[in-house]
Amino acid sequence: MIYLFHADAGKEQLRIKGEDFKYLIKVRRHSVGDRIAFRNKEEIEKLYNYELSELAPREALFTLQSSEISEVSAKQKLHIGWCVIDNKSIEKVLASLNEIGVAKITFIYCDRSQKNFKPDFKRFERIIEASNQQCGRTERMEFCTHKSIEAFVREYPETKVFDFCDKTLECESDFETVLIGCEGGFSPKEKAFLQNQEVFRLATPMVLRSESAAVAVASKILL
Repeated sequence: MIYLFHADAGKEQLRIKGEDFKYLIKVRRHSVGDRIAFRNKEEIEKLYNYELSELAPREALFTLQSSEISEVSAKQKLHIGWCVIDNKSIEKVLASLNEIGVAKITFIYCDRSQKNFKPDFKRFERIIEASNQQCGRTERMEFCTHKSIEAFVREYPETKVFDFCDKTLECESDFETVLIGCEGGFSPKEKAFLQNQEVFRLATPMVLRSESAAVAVASKILL
């Protein structure tokens, strides 16, 4: 953990109870004198450094030592247009995508997406919040939806497409928006629509699942 969110971060003293107390004292085994960083969601750019000054059986008292402006984000912005798949598959890699530095994910209902799958943004945001505290990131990943690939590409005409082709993605590639299909790939109608977009693949003979492709492509571009 790089920092912990707390609604009172910024005050001279923090009294920590409940789950935060269990995590810091029972799990992380912090003791009196240890320094811990906190942030407030309302002013996430500010980092507050506290010292654990008193420890009781069910609560801990932290005293503010210093504060600073400290923003942590990826050097490059990447927006993933991701055709809708099962939420469970998305959740497995969402923290990894956040740590890599993906700025935004737009979930798109493509021809082969199962229409009963509905992205659970509230749960995704909880995963991102926990991930930010673990990796130190202060930028919040954005989420939204689009009704179709056609509508998405019209809004983001510079979109690059991950699909089967001859061209492989190079390390120096500069992408801002990339489109990744769901299980089964793009339909013939979608492929025809996308023929004017730049299409690429990864240098692997393996067939990647949609969520594996999202992590691999993001890693290649951002890291």
